Amino acid sequence: MSHLDELDEFDAELELQLKREYTDVFGLFRYCVLTQDATYLCNRLDLQYAPQPSYPFFHLKMEDVWVWDKNRPTRIIPRAEVYTSSDLTVEELRGEGDEPKLTAEALAERLGEPLPRDDDL
Repeated sequence: MSHLDELDEFDAELELQLKREYTDVFGLFRYCVLTQDATYLCNRLDLQYAPQPSYPFFHLKMEDVWVWDKNRPTRIIPRAEVYTSSDLTVEELRGEGDEPKLTAEALAERLGEPLPRDDDL
């Protein structure tokens, strides 16, 4: 097997793991945000529209964010800001006050990773 084949196989495995993780965490989030460059899941979203003479401009502030990126060591981050003038899609996955169908504890159990206890932090 050549090095290129090994890299392709490694990349395919990372993509498969990412798709499985996305399926596992999807129910924890309120919004799905799709930009030209990335896909985000988040629980808080502040979207500001700033029209420009020749193009639309969006500023997104997100909290409690999961980022679709197979190369990140940690995909869940506390906050993210995105500035874009490209197409943007925002989907509300559940309403205000609706509880997620999956808890963080259940997700950790599903993924086989225990949540850190308070005394571990």
